[in-house]
Amino acid sequence: MYKALLFALFATVAVARKSPNADFAEEFLRSSGRYSTDVIEDALLDVPDLIRKYRYPVEVYKLVTKDQYVLELHRIPHGRDQTGTPDPNRPVVFIMHGLLSSSAEFVVLGPGRALAYILADAGFDVWMGNARGNYYSRENLVLDPDARFNGDFWHFSWDEIGDIDLPTFIDYILEKTGKSSLHYVGHSQGGTSFLVLNSLRPEYNEKFISFQALAPAAFFLYNEMDLLLTLGPYEGPLDDVYHYFGLGELLGRRDALKWLTVSLCKEGAIFHDLCTNRLKGDNTAYINSTLTPLIVGHAPAGASLFQLGHYGQSYNSRDFRRYNFTPMKNIERYGRPVPPSYDLSQVTTPTYLHYGLGDYVTDPRDMIVLVDRLPNVVGMYLAPRPSFNHFDFVWGVDAREQVYDTVVRLMQELEANKK
Repeated sequence: MYKALLFALFATVAVARKSPNADFAEEFLRSSGRYSTDVIEDALLDVPDLIRKYRYPVEVYKLVTKDQYVLELHRIPHGRDQTGTPDPNRPVVFIMHGLLSSSAEFVVLGPGRALAYILADAGFDVWMGNARGNYYSRENLVLDPDARFNGDFWHFSWDEIGDIDLPTFIDYILEKTGKSSLHYVGHSQGGTSFLVLNSLRPEYNEKFISFQALAPAAFFLYNEMDLLLTLGPYEGPLDDVYHYFGLGELLGRRDALKWLTVSLCKEGAIFHDLCTNRLKGDNTAYINSTLTPLIVGHAPAGASLFQLGHYGQSYNSRDFRRYNFTPMKNIERYGRPVPPSYDLSQVTTPTYLHYGLGDYVTDPRDMIVLVDRLPNVVGMYLAPRPSFNHFDFVWGVDAREQVYDTVVRLMQELEANKK
């Protein structure tokens, strides 16, 4: 099992590195009349161009963290139908994606359905982050993400995303907009990193009006997800992949690989049903199969093996705690041989937790465990459809009715109460 895991992860990266020429592949897709032009085009466009295509304004910023990672930040400053100068007092919202994803999570469903567009049309100034290591933030001023047998670029988990990336984003947005606080919406790991930030740096609680937590990943006491059940006991081998092979990247979204997945998963292709079923998991009704190539064109967007390993540690320890290195390194880093738990009593931001009964990644019972640890949970909001699952939050055709309208209403009510 140990060796099989190492070789499987090694093979995944090797396949990505040997993919065919992306320019030839894209031209082949575009020139063939057998493809759905809109879906395939949207699958091949990057997020800023996708937003422009649907006539929304978009701004792109590059930020440098204190450890020299270059992060890309996407902004939709106002709605598509805005005329004249936008209201300078409009509220600001920051949205953060989940593991192996990117800001694309919040635009792929298109206008009227995707969260970023809905918020922009509702009068919000929308900002979307991209965590270090994903397709849009795969850069460092010193470290090379493609260095052979040197994975130092990838030596981070969601601890660094919460402790370093998020404050870099938040401080820049507040300075740029002149605001003192903003709303935060985080899906899955986007919720994890928020909890990390505000437990380690509680002064940041004052910078958030609300935390809209979409299935935040923290505790896994009741989790029965195959990946965690399989990899959880083998958190050590993930470190070995890094040390032995110098490989730290997990499922990076390179252009050639993107073409390959889009081509194989398009309607009518032999793997279309397989791709669609993998996206849906146990839910067979609420992801539009026509959009399968669009979704796989943007996800996975890459991550560090240490991010996955950190979740494996959470599963093993039955706790929400910092990354577990060797005892000696833990002493060097934390002053103790065992990593400390995140102090969730420090997370005082008003929290609105949104969850689904069909979620097999963040089990609803684990949501109760999290709520019991947080001091300022305003409410828990259950998606009405009993089968609503983890990926319906970003890809479900009814995500707006199930969750997004509630999120927008809650933030609008908070803004109205400020006046």
